[in-house]
Amino acid sequence: MRGIMWAAAAAALGVAATAQAAPPPASAFGRVPAVVDAAISPGGERVAILGATADQRFISIATVDKEGLPILQLGEVEAVGLRWAGDDFVLATVAYWDSLGGPGRTARFERQISVTTEAKAAARLLQNGVAAGNLALLETPVLGVTSTAPARVMMLGLTDNSGAGGGVDTRIKRKGEGGAARALWKVDPATGSGALAERGAYDTKSWDVDSQGEARVRIDADELNGKFTLYGRPKGRSQWTALISNAAPERRSDYRGYHEGEDAILLAKDGKIVRQRLSDGAIEPFADAVVTDRMIWDPDRNIVVALVSGAERPAFRWLDADIGAAYGVLSRAFKDRNVVLTGWSRDRTRFLARVSGPSSAPVWYLYDKPRKNVSLLAEEYPQLKDIALGQMSFTTYKARDGLSIPAFVTLPPGAAKGAKLPLVVLPHGGPAARDAYDFDYLAQFIANRGYVVLQPQFRGSTGFGDELEEAGRGEWGGKVQTDLLDGIAALAASGDVDPSRVCIVGASFGGYSALAAATFHAADYKCAASIAGMSDLGQMLSEDSRLYGRDSDALESLRGQLGNVSNTKLAEISPARQAGLVRAPILLVHGEQDTIVRPAQSQLMADRLKDAGKPYELIVLERENHYLTRTATRTQTLEALEKFLAKNLPVN
Repeated sequence: MRGIMWAAAAAALGVAATAQAAPPPASAFGRVPAVVDAAISPGGERVAILGATADQRFISIATVDKEGLPILQLGEVEAVGLRWAGDDFVLATVAYWDSLGGPGRTARFERQISVTTEAKAAARLLQNGVAAGNLALLETPVLGVTSTAPARVMMLGLTDNSGAGGGVDTRIKRKGEGGAARALWKVDPATGSGALAERGAYDTKSWDVDSQGEARVRIDADELNGKFTLYGRPKGRSQWTALISNAAPERRSDYRGYHEGEDAILLAKDGKIVRQRLSDGAIEPFADAVVTDRMIWDPDRNIVVALVSGAERPAFRWLDADIGAAYGVLSRAFKDRNVVLTGWSRDRTRFLARVSGPSSAPVWYLYDKPRKNVSLLAEEYPQLKDIALGQMSFTTYKARDGLSIPAFVTLPPGAAKGAKLPLVVLPHGGPAARDAYDFDYLAQFIANRGYVVLQPQFRGSTGFGDELEEAGRGEWGGKVQTDLLDGIAALAASGDVDPSRVCIVGASFGGYSALAAATFHAADYKCAASIAGMSDLGQMLSEDSRLYGRDSDALESLRGQLGNVSNTKLAEISPARQAGLVRAPILLVHGEQDTIVRPAQSQLMADRLKDAGKPYELIVLERENHYLTRTATRTQTLEALEKFLAKNLPVN
C-alpha cells in the first residue's frame, strides 16, 4: 500500500503531489492539509481517508491487499472528521452555514453523512431527529457506535418536548428553540433514519453511552443559574441517580468520561483521577492518574488506553499493552518525531499513525503488526517534502511577577545563534489552549521568511499546570500582554533577536492579543496582524448574548475568562475603544462567514483606526470561516502577511 492512497487520489483529481524547489511559495504552507482525517475499520481490512486537494474534499477507501481505490468527491465543503460505523459504513462529519433569519446572521452547523465501502454516499444521518436550521442544536455529534452488527449510530438530536409526556416547563425559551429538547437517537447508517432512544429533560445537554448504545451518563446544566448535574445509570437498571448534583459550572470539567470496563465514571478529585462505580457509588483511584494527565480513549470499547503527561513533549503511559507495544515500535522507527496513534483494528493488529515534528510536516502510515510492515499512506503537505524547515526549541522564562512562562522558539532554517534577527511574536488562540512541540504551518511559514518566531504559553494557557491556567483569569489586556513583553526581553538577552525589530501576529484570541499589544504597548512593536481577532469585548458579549442567549455555555465560559469585569473595564481592555493609542501599522484579516468571532469585530477596529488617522489594512476573506479551512483564503492570508511583514519589519 506504500503511497497508494494519496498518489491514486491525487491522480484521480488531477493534482500533482511533488515538492517544489526552495524557497516554497506561500501556497505550499497555506494549502489545506492533504489528509484532514483518517480512520481504520474495526476489522482492520479498510482505511478511509478524508482528503483534500485545493478546495475539493474527497473520501477514499482502500482495502488492504486489494487493488482499487474508490473515491467519493465531496466538493467544496468543510470536512471535519471520519469514523467507522461497523465495517460497512464510514461516517463523515461536514459543516455548512445557514441563515438565522436576519441580515448577516448566519451560524455554522455540523451534520453527518454515511458512506459505503464502495465510496458511495448512503444517507444523511438523523434528518428526522433535528431541523436543519434549528439554532438549538448547531451540532449533531456522534456519541457512540454499537459494537454488535448491524451497527447503529448513537447521536445527539432533538425531539418535541411540548406535547403530552414532554413535562411541564414554565421557562421562557429563546427564539428558535420552540418546544424542542435534546434527545438520544439510534440511527441506521444505511438509511439515515433514527429511532428515539432517550428523551432528555429541558436542561439535558448530552449523554455518554456504552458499546451497546445504552445511555450510562446524562449531563444536565440549568441555563438560568448555571448549576451542573451529572446522572449515572448502571447496567441492568432503568433509573438515573445524581452523581454530581447542582454543582457550580466550573465543576463540569471534573467529569472526564464514562469508562465501560468498570461501568464507572472518571472524575477529577483532589488532584487525582478517580473512578466512581455506577452500581454503588464507590470511589477508588484510577491508574494513579493525576488531573493534568490527558487521556486517550478507545472509542469502540469506551476505555482509557493511555495517560499522557509532559509539558514540552507528550509522555505516554499505556494501559493497553498491545497498543503500547505498537507505539514503541513506531516511536523507535521514527526517532525524534511525534508519533500519534489515531486508530487501530479491534484485534490490535493494524494501526494508523500520524508522524510529525516541528521541522517535519505530518505523514500518515499504516502499521501491520503481524507482517512487521509500515506503509506510507499520505503526506499532509506534499510541497514541503525535502524542504528545510525552521528549528524549534522549548524554553521557559520568568514573568515580571515571578510566574514561570513556557515558550517555543523557532529559528529560520540555517540561522546562526546570536544573529539578532527580527522577531515575530505569535500568541495562540483560546486563551485556554496551548501550542505544541510539533509542526505549525503558520510558525514555519514566518520562520521560512527569515524571522525568529516566539510562541509564549502565557498565563491562561492549558497543559502546563493549574497555576499557569488560573493566573490568566481576568488578565485579558493585562498580565497576558506583559507576559509577551517579558518573553521578548528574555529572548533578546540570548542575542538571537533584535528587540527593536518586533512585530506581533495572532489568530482568534491571538488576534486580540496582537491588537492589544499594538494599542496598550504601542512603543514595543513595529506592526501587528490580527486574524479573526476580537477588538471590542463588550460588543462581542452583546452579540453572543443576542444570538445564543445570555445563559449559553459559550458566553458563560467567556465571562469566566474575562473575570466578570465591569462594562467600564471591558471598554478599557478593548483595542477598538482605544484606537487612538496605536502607533504601528495594523493588518486585519477576517473570514466573512466567521461565526466564532464575527467579522464585525475587525470592521469596527478598521473604522476606529480610520477615524483616528492610523495606518491599517482590512482584508475580508470570501466564503471563509474562523479556522481558515479553504486553501485559497489561507494562502491569501499568508501572502498578505508576507507582504505586510516585508514592508514593516524587513529582514535585511
